[in-house]
Amino acid sequence: MVRNGIGNTGVKKNGAGEFFLATLLLWLVSVVFEIAFNLRTELLWVICGGCFFQLMNWVVRSWISRDPLFVNTSVSLLHSIITSASVVFILLNQCLAKGLDEMFDHSELVGGTWKWAYPALCFSCGYFAYDQWDMLQYRLYSGLIPSILVHHLVLLVCFTLALYRNVTINYLILTLICEMHSIFLHVRKIRRMAGIRDSNTALVKLEWVLNWTAFVLARCIPHILITVKLIKDAHKFGKGVELPLALSGMAGMNILNVGLGLDLFHAFRRERSNRRNQENSNHNGHGE
Repeated sequence: MVRNGIGNTGVKKNGAGEFFLATLLLWLVSVVFEIAFNLRTELLWVICGGCFFQLMNWVVRSWISRDPLFVNTSVSLLHSIITSASVVFILLNQCLAKGLDEMFDHSELVGGTWKWAYPALCFSCGYFAYDQWDMLQYRLYSGLIPSILVHHLVLLVCFTLALYRNVTINYLILTLICEMHSIFLHVRKIRRMAGIRDSNTALVKLEWVLNWTAFVLARCIPHILITVKLIKDAHKFGKGVELPLALSGMAGMNILNVGLGLDLFHAFRRERSNRRNQENSNHNGHGE
């Protein structure tokens, strides 16, 4: 999961929090109704995901730090690691079992469900619900219409509709490849919060190399390929909402990727500028 906002426990109320809290409660009522009354026990993985990450939140808060932003970012890092490992496992398992051609066939991506894909998607859905609650509780957002809360709401709607109708599960698993890049975003944020900001160190330089590599290979290219595949197979979709929802969702993700890329570039340039200023200062100091 990606966030650009900063923790701000004193953010001024503008009604946004109340709106997103109401939508989160409606989402929870919907999931509980499906489980209890429609006997969709497979959706219990959503509840398990939310409870698991809330437990991890408590562990970090109790044993490491009580700073809400640090706790939230640490749990997000854990989610990115678990999700990345799950997606890689699912893809490798299917590749060995069926081969690439059958894996990425339209009918398989839309109507099929790879082994472990459904619980993995449920678990991630539970995380996004937990994360929405945590940001609302500690006001870890900013702006009149907080983009991070909108992002989570859109994901919850798309993921939950797919889980209810049991369609496009495999497509959504492919979109989660981007969590491999999110690992390095969260690591960078935690590193900076821990006070490690010297961009001259080999560790920080390696982090930037991995960050940019993962941004291109695990975020931009997969999302572009998924978009191209959707457009190419558009005529194979029925008259339901699957295609418009998928295309609008991927358009949103690609736009977010452009914004994220610009943010990364500005952060990278800022760190390089700070490093040059520090080197010049040290050089002038030795010259005196």
